[in-house]
Amino acid sequence: MNWLLPEYIADALPSEAARIETLRRNLLDHFRVRGFEYVMPPMLEYLDSLLTGAGQDLNLRTFKLVDQLSGRTMGVRADMTPQAARIDAHLLNHQGVTRLCYCGSTLHTLPANVSAGREQVQLGAELYGYAGVEADLEIVRLMATAFDRVKLPLARIDLGHVGIFRALVEAAGLPGDAEAELLALLRDKDVPGLTEATAAVPSPYREALLALPTLYGGPETVDRAVACLPDLPAIRAALEQLRHLISSAPELPFSIDLADLRGYHYHNGIVFAAYCPGFPAAIALGGRYDGAGKAFGRARPATGFSLDLRQLAQLAPAGKPVRGVLAPYAGADKLLASHIAALREHGETVVELLPGETACEGPSCDRKLVQVGGRWIIEAIQED
Repeated sequence: MNWLLPEYIADALPSEAARIETLRRNLLDHFRVRGFEYVMPPMLEYLDSLLTGAGQDLNLRTFKLVDQLSGRTMGVRADMTPQAARIDAHLLNHQGVTRLCYCGSTLHTLPANVSAGREQVQLGAELYGYAGVEADLEIVRLMATAFDRVKLPLARIDLGHVGIFRALVEAAGLPGDAEAELLALLRDKDVPGLTEATAAVPSPYREALLALPTLYGGPETVDRAVACLPDLPAIRAALEQLRHLISSAPELPFSIDLADLRGYHYHNGIVFAAYCPGFPAAIALGGRYDGAGKAFGRARPATGFSLDLRQLAQLAPAGKPVRGVLAPYAGADKLLASHIAALREHGETVVELLPGETACEGPSCDRKLVQVGGRWIIEAIQED
């Protein structure tokens, strides 16, 4: 059956494709009026570019192939964020703050979860050149207002900070293999496994690592973290950043999850995940990834977020469908042709029937162009 597509790969049929495109235009306009400039990175790059620095976590998710021109290994992008970092660091070379946005297809070797496809339409925004928490606040607010714009409510925005776990590992003097094991256990919130794996970790760092899976809940969780985590400078700074972010945007549904360490080798500051009511997986992910451009010549502060438009199109309200106008074949009728052209110029969808065609199988039409008394007028199509 050569018409079957690979698993977790799907066509976007007209209604879905129209919704995705409407969302794309809507959200890119939303980013534009806030100063985010649109960039279009290529679908393919040399692998060492895609996976350098910020992109190392993408290795297992990236399809690889050999370039027939150079003989070098190339990758099909699994994430556009490293490409945006390359553009900021190497091509634009701005000294101040740079705001970029993008939208394009990405391809994954495996789906991120059971509800995700392997081909996504990734839309995102990144802010480079500002290390303060105010930049994180701008990005989080940009994401939240994007959901407002498409009328999709947010149930919560989970906040975390990868610097807390990193500070504990460093203070405890743990080797790289132990760090990787603890990271996997924390990601899975495997408390029994974490208890066993930390048996040899000195106090107070063992108790702090065991506390991380319990440090989730409302904004008051930051106070609990202050009380039970070691008073290390890096941890104090991380918790203060979270507190500042929460207090600066009281209108947003913030919650805390200090064991959420997705993208640990990629992020190095505040991280966040947005959730919608009734949907188990995060609908948008983001966070700080300072230094991402170092491999491209300039280490810059960086923060941003991204989401999958295909997934968003399934969850956002569909809105009122745009209907079209059915018109007879114009042929040599210049007056009819001018009416059709004028309607299209004003944004109307007009389907001009071919000779002998009696119905339209394409766009749904709720009106028709008819001639009455020598004049072309639009009438409603009466349903049977």
